[in-house]
Amino acid sequence: MKHTRTKGFTLVEMLVVMVILAVLGASAFTVARGARSKAQQVQCANNMRQIGIALQLYADDHGHYPETAHTTSIDKAWIYELEDYLGDFDEARVCPADPKATERLDNHGTSYVLNSFVFVPKVDPFGNPVGRAMNRPAALRDASRTILAFCCSDHVPAGPGNDHTHSERWQSWSAVTRDIAPDRHGGTRANYLFADGRVAAWSEEEVRQKIESGRNIAMPPGYDQ
Repeated sequence: MKHTRTKGFTLVEMLVVMVILAVLGASAFTVARGARSKAQQVQCANNMRQIGIALQLYADDHGHYPETAHTTSIDKAWIYELEDYLGDFDEARVCPADPKATERLDNHGTSYVLNSFVFVPKVDPFGNPVGRAMNRPAALRDASRTILAFCCSDHVPAGPGNDHTHSERWQSWSAVTRDIAPDRHGGTRANYLFADGRVAAWSEEEVRQKIESGRNIAMPPGYDQ
């Protein structure tokens, strides 16, 4: 009886199969990572919208926005004050893409920082107001162009006192990235909460171009007038 010898894979064929599997695996990983980043960005935007609604409700009740830890005790800063309007604030105050999310949650901090141009009124050495106060919705000349909150930088410590930017110092890109994370989502984009309740996703390059052209994106229209 004659036996037919079965031909196996050659070394070259095995290598080709391995390369194809590696490419397919890498492609699947890239797609999965992109989908995860998009889901995190959507959740972050929802968090910001909730914070925006709560800030407006607080202002309706008190005539002004809540304070930050720069001007009041931590237990009276906005992170705590908004709990009355949002109930369980834990999910809303932490961005799912923030690598320090768990640490911030454990330390009663937040992934979002409020714009100091709006929430930290300027005062002289004696505590007297200086210039135009922007911490009331009615004081904002254009809510659609006034940013209230940003995704905080990884450099920002996790404690509750780190709840606002230092926007007046944003003369350089390094100063900006010490405060906020323009690349929070997908490595190239981040969310921005505006005073009209809108959340916009800007690219890192777009923000950098504005800053390097001398435009401070945090400064509300009419602030310096």
